[in-house]
This record gives sequence, C-alpha cells and structure tokens, in this order.
Amino acid sequence: MKMNWGTGMVLVLAAFISFIMYFVVTMLTNKDYNQDLVVEDYYKAELHYQEEIDAEENALALKDNVSVLNTNGTWSVVLPKAIDLTEIEGAIRLYRTSNKVLDFEIPLTGLKTNEVIIPNEKMIDGRWNIMVNWTYKNEEYLFKKEINY
Repeated sequence: MKMNWGTGMVLVLAAFISFIMYFVVTMLTNKDYNQDLVVEDYYKAELHYQEEIDAEENALALKDNVSVLNTNGTWSVVLPKAIDLTEIEGAIRLYRTSNKVLDFEIPLTGLKTNEVIIPNEKMIDGRWNIMVNWTYKNEEYLFKKEINY
C-alpha cells in the first residue's frame, strides 16, 4: 500500500482525536477528578440571591461588623460586641471550593463569648470561604470572607 499525504493527514487526525477522547473519558469516569458544584441546587439558590445581598448590606451597616482573625495559626471569628448572644441564631459555614467533603459548619447557639474559634483539626492548607449567617431581632445578616489557611 502506497501512502500519500492525504492518508497521512487522516491517520494523524484520527490519532489526535483518539488522544483527546482518551483524556475526556478518563476525566469523566475517574473518581479522583471530582466535578462538584459549589452549590447542589444552583437555580434554587439563585432565587434567594437578593436576600443574600440584603443580608450583606445589613451586616455592613453595623457599627461593629464581624471580623476574622489569625492569632498564632489559630483562626477565630469575632462577632459584633453589640449583639446579645442569647438572641442570635445562625451558623458559620466554612467550605472549600475544591472539595465539598471538607466543608463544615459551626452553629451560633449557646455562645459564651463573641469569639468563635475555628478548630484546626478540621482545616487543611489552602483557600477557604467563610460565611457567617445570623439572625438577630428578626433581621438577617451575612458576612463573607476568603482566607488562606
């Protein structure tokens, strides 16, 4: 069989397509490559986005907002001092965009002080998103921050 440039082009193109398809199939079927969304019900969460914006504006309007501090490698979330801790309801959510298995939540009920320590044993190195969502006197508040642990 004689090979000309047309046959060579077809063989090279077929080899390239096979090469690309191998990687596509590997990425879609291998459990090591996780394609999780940040939010499971994306469209449902999108409907409540304006409420999130309003809650963030409420938090920004506070005289003393939430702060996230790193003291000698220990991260803590400091709530406003003007808030009565017995009337607050909510949670601190920490999530990793790279792996949802690492996400965890700290409830804001039964607090003794306005400082909440984030447990180091649940944290691993990398970027974390912190969302502090609370209700105080029937008003929603939301604070968001990104940290590198």
